Amino acid sequence: MVGPEVVRTVLAEHLPAVAARSVEPLGAGLDNVAFLVDGELVVRFATGADPERVVREAGVLELVARRSPVPVPRPVLTVAERGCLAYPLLPGVPLLDVPPAVRAALRLPVAAALGGLLAVLHAVPREEVAPLVEVDDTAPGLWLREAAGSWEAVAARVPMRHHRAVEALLLAAPPPQASPEAVFSHNDLGVEHVLVDPASGAVTGVIDWADAAITDPALDLGLVLRDLGADGLDAALAHYPSGGADVPGLRERAAFYARCRLLEDLEHGIETGRRAYVAGAMEAMARLFPG
Repeated sequence: MVGPEVVRTVLAEHLPAVAARSVEPLGAGLDNVAFLVDGELVVRFATGADPERVVREAGVLELVARRSPVPVPRPVLTVAERGCLAYPLLPGVPLLDVPPAVRAALRLPVAAALGGLLAVLHAVPREEVAPLVEVDDTAPGLWLREAAGSWEAVAARVPMRHHRAVEALLLAAPPPQASPEAVFSHNDLGVEHVLVDPASGAVTGVIDWADAAITDPALDLGLVLRDLGADGLDAALAHYPSGGADVPGLRERAAFYARCRLLEDLEHGIETGRRAYVAGAMEAMARLFPG
């Protein structure tokens, strides 16, 4: 079990200039546990033993940091054998945790900033990122089966007025293909991973790049649609050549992924007791599964 003393030991060995006067838990998930050191340094440990994954993620962060129009974590320490990454804390708060009225006011500028980021990522030559990330070519049919499993788990919590629209999704044929051309993408660009300054509306960071992959460009655009609405998707696609019209089926697949990921997020929120996830999913339910 990783705790504050492990953090201090690793920093003393590899980053002795850091005083580590305070080490506070910052969060834990299925893949990582993170600590905040002296209020300014994030030190994160992978929960699984895969040193190469840590090295690859550090490489992804370095690559993205050189190109990204918005801030991203940039490692100052990588200790692969301990599954450890450390990087300066980015300012701001997750958009998911911003009060709903403020989040609504920030939707379009945030969506535009994310569109700029995705346009840059999707233009990175595939051969440049191939050594760092895997190909995620999950078939739409599998997405639909997983959405059906999520729906079974959450249906009792969803108002009846939405049921018919959800069931129509689950009974319909999935899009015929995942993507005509897979691209480098964040692959989990929900508002929980987008940091903002609530006062100015600026995007102050995009975090959690562990799932970055070569995948369907519609996946992250679907999360923009899910979390920021149809006009948010329009704002994001304004940064694409031809507004994305030159990518066949892009909007159709984005809508498909948005609906599948909504059910997944609702299940996650209910299972973990994270009210912000549940509230965000219920808010999106009205847009994506209108009664």
